[in-house]
Amino acid sequence: MLKKNYEYRCLPADRQEPKEYCGLFGITTNKQAVWLTYLGLFAQQHRGQEACGIVANNQGALSIHKDMGLVSDVFSEQVLSRLKGSMAVGHVRYSTTGSSILKNSQPLLIDYANGSICIAHNGNLVNSFELRQKLEKSGSIFQTTTDSELIIHLMARSNKRSLEDSLIYALKRVKGAYSLVMMNSDYLMGMRDPHGYRPLVLGKLGASWCFASETCAFDLIGAKFVREVEPGEIVFINREGVVRSVKPKDLVASHSAFCTFEHVYFSRPDSSVFGEVVHTVRRKLGARLAKEHPIDADFVVPVPDSGFSAGLGYSQESGIPLEMGIIRNHYVGRTFIQPAQDARDMGVRVKFNILKDILKGKRIIIVDDSIVRGTTSKIRVRNLRKAGVKEVHLRISCPAHRFPCFYGIDFHRSSELIANKYETLEKISKYLEVDSLGYLSLEGMLGCLKHPKENYCTACWTAKYAVRAEKRHSKFSLEKRCCGQGELQT
Repeated sequence: MLKKNYEYRCLPADRQEPKEYCGLFGITTNKQAVWLTYLGLFAQQHRGQEACGIVANNQGALSIHKDMGLVSDVFSEQVLSRLKGSMAVGHVRYSTTGSSILKNSQPLLIDYANGSICIAHNGNLVNSFELRQKLEKSGSIFQTTTDSELIIHLMARSNKRSLEDSLIYALKRVKGAYSLVMMNSDYLMGMRDPHGYRPLVLGKLGASWCFASETCAFDLIGAKFVREVEPGEIVFINREGVVRSVKPKDLVASHSAFCTFEHVYFSRPDSSVFGEVVHTVRRKLGARLAKEHPIDADFVVPVPDSGFSAGLGYSQESGIPLEMGIIRNHYVGRTFIQPAQDARDMGVRVKFNILKDILKGKRIIIVDDSIVRGTTSKIRVRNLRKAGVKEVHLRISCPAHRFPCFYGIDFHRSSELIANKYETLEKISKYLEVDSLGYLSLEGMLGCLKHPKENYCTACWTAKYAVRAEKRHSKFSLEKRCCGQGELQT
């Protein structure tokens, strides 16, 4: 287990699943830049549902619209029509640093001595507390409680003449995970941290170049995937569409640290992430899971939607029929009002419904992507029992999460993770009220991936952090420092 210093609160107690990171999009040299950015964000809505925003560049003048809520709620046709420009940057957010409030939503648009600049960030900086403390002591005034703003402050204080030099200066001083899309009056820029924790891809639509967190955004707008932005690389694209790439030696790491949870849970199955189609990887994970944890049963039942690909792989490998025994309601909003009594149970039943006539009297294998706290899984198993299921065997397509993530996944403190709270597989099974439980082994998971195992981050399973977080690092550490309190009221 991690030391107490490395425990931190991220999720409210009623959130049971790991929350998505953020989604980025940027495009240049296109009269429909704003509308295409809207579509790019819409395709990546799964990466963040708290807030979203778009900054447009109209011949060097930057304008912004952002708000709390989903892309379809924040951007009407009228709003999109008011944003003018041939370059644009967009962002969908789930908060992993700073509270879920409007001032922390992105992109951040800031005016400083060198003009206007905006930034959209996916990831977490692990030395943000220390950096902000130093900058505040030297006179910096911050407008948000996000770590992303630090990068602009560092650029402004660099005293470098060129945009490239000031950006490199700033990136050399931040630690952790970042995929960034930035824009000033002249350039659209995309970059990744030296370890490449977070995905960022480069595409082309006619004469236009574009960035996105996932390739599914390119599919929607009809753009062609060109390549990934490499770890430690900065790509500059001017308003004429001229592309220039730099890879400063100070931003080169000895190895990458791709986030394995992108494949397990976060990314859309139709996206290509770190050089592999997500659906294909998840199907491999499910097949390997069937080999490691076989069991006789009547049906394989995936938990929708992220468990479907792994469930298919488990079914194909085991020869046990796949059955859609759990149906998801896709229209449950974040503001669904639950009754006070049995609120958590009601929340699960609103989101998932069980096909009683199909599953009654059957022995089933439930395939899910992960278990974090386990409360949702427990309620789901109880509902399956009420529906008359004879046996419930739970299979998880990744190892047991034991440690928090400091790089952009909104995990609980280590003590709240079910695999730490209940020390053995037998105790976890008893808590979940399942007949058997099997996690995919770390070796099994890594064996299903394309790159050598040393090129993946496994910190949430092994506590082997490529970049160590400062002891005071937490989701709300900047607010505690600046406001003398924890989470702001929203």
